[in-house]
Amino acid sequence: MSERLILADAPTASDALTFAGRAARAGSDGVRLQADRGVLVMTAAALAPQGLLDRTPTVLAMRVVSADPELECDVVVDQLAASEDPEALALPDQALSPAWAGVAPPRAGWEPAGQIPAATLAARAQWGIAAVAHQVPTDAGEDAVRAVRGAVWGQPDPDLDGLPLGVAFAAFAFGFIGGEEAATVRRSGRWTRLSLERGHILSRGPAATGLTAVRPTGGA
Repeated sequence: MSERLILADAPTASDALTFAGRAARAGSDGVRLQADRGVLVMTAAALAPQGLLDRTPTVLAMRVVSADPELECDVVVDQLAASEDPEALALPDQALSPAWAGVAPPRAGWEPAGQIPAATLAARAQWGIAAVAHQVPTDAGEDAVRAVRGAVWGQPDPDLDGLPLGVAFAAFAFGFIGGEEAATVRRSGRWTRLSLERGHILSRGPAATGLTAVRPTGGA
């Protein structure tokens, strides 16, 4: 992997560094960097299931910034760091391979599905943060904290049109909520995307469980 991530300018490099820092604070297992033809797509998991039986939904935060036209990459890293060049960020020596990075949202087929006010996202995020803090036991271990976070942020929220409460957490934690705008909602299959001026939140519900109906096969 290249030792440096070259962005369009110094403010863009600072923007990318801020996104990576917020991803770390949100508990994301790395940041995926996908660069091609002058565009860098940064993606991080605000929520992701841990194992096949985990019903936690996948909730991703995405920000798109301008990059060096010659930069091409698709890698997940655990951190980014400033470098001597204000337009470039230093990359770690090793890449990551988190499971969520193998779950790719669709690139096309998105259909309009309404709007959600940014104020609603902010209010529901604050409620969820308080709920998590209230439910986490004193001196809880990592597994216990993850279970509480999954239970709170994974629940469908009627104020968010049935989307998991975690979409509000992601929008808040990654600094996407600002002003009096409304998030545009689009859907494609099991995926839902909330688009705000500062970034996008993508959510995919947990896999369906249970047996499907038995269908007859063969001739009559």
